[in-house]
Amino acid sequence: MSAATEPAIRARGVRKVFASGGREVVALDGIDLDVAPGEFVCLLGPSGCGKSTLLNAIAGFSLPSSGQLTALGRPVTGPGPERAMVFQEYALFPWMTVERNVAFGLEIAGAAPERRRQVVEALLLKLGLADFRDRFPKDLSGGMRQRVAIARVLAIDSPMLLMDEPFGALDALTRRSLQDELLRIWAELEKTVVFVTHGIEESIYLADRVVVMTYRPGTVKRIVPVNLPRPRDPASPEFNALKREVTALVMEEQARHQADEASPTAD
Repeated sequence: MSAATEPAIRARGVRKVFASGGREVVALDGIDLDVAPGEFVCLLGPSGCGKSTLLNAIAGFSLPSSGQLTALGRPVTGPGPERAMVFQEYALFPWMTVERNVAFGLEIAGAAPERRRQVVEALLLKLGLADFRDRFPKDLSGGMRQRVAIARVLAIDSPMLLMDEPFGALDALTRRSLQDELLRIWAELEKTVVFVTHGIEESIYLADRVVVMTYRPGTVKRIVPVNLPRPRDPASPEFNALKREVTALVMEEQARHQADEASPTAD
C-alpha cells in the first residue's frame, strides 16, 4: 500500500484482556479494521461490546494485549498529538473561562500569543461561543460545554478526532444541532473521525461506515457502509431501511448480552 493510501488507523488481530476478580476477561478479540484518512466511522454495539475499549486503545490510553495497532503508519505506543479525544463528560477545567479552556492545548504546545489569539478567536466564532468567552463551565448548558470541548480539541489541529459518546447526555434537539455542527466541521477540516455511540440512528446519520461490534468478547460483527447523500433525512425510506438492517444486527448482540446476564454462571 502506498503512503498516499495508508490508513489513518489500522488494527490487525487486536486483543485486549483485563484481569477481573482473579480471572481474565477478554474485552476485544481479533479486531481487524482500517479507517481511511478523512473517513467518519462509528463504532456501534450494546454495552459490554468493547467499543470504548477499542477507542481507548486507538487513543493510546490502554494498549492492546496483543495484535497490531497503527495510527498514520506508526505503531500506537501511547497517546499522541495526532489523536485528539473528546469525552462525554466534557473534561473542561472549571476554573478557566471558555476562552482559556479553548486556548489550553495551544499554551501547552508553546504557541505564540498572537497565534493562540487567532486560532481561539476563529474557533469561538465557528462554534458559536464568541459571546460566552468569559463564562465558566458551570454557567453553560451541556450542549455549550461540549462545544467548548470540541473547540479545545480542534485548536491543536489533530488530524484525528476520537469521540466517546460525546452527545450521549444531551437532549434530542441539542444532540441533533451538535451532530450537524460536527458534520460541518468534519467536511470543512477533513478530519478522520472515530465516533463511539450506542445510538443506531445517530450512527447512520453521521457515519460513512458503521462498525457493528459483537457482545463480549468484542469483535467486528459487520461493517455497514452508509451510502446516503448528506444531509441525511432520518424520515426517508432509504434511511429507515438501513436503520432496520443495523437494528437487527445490534439486537442480536443485545439478546446475547441479556442471555449472558440471565445465566446462573454470570457475574
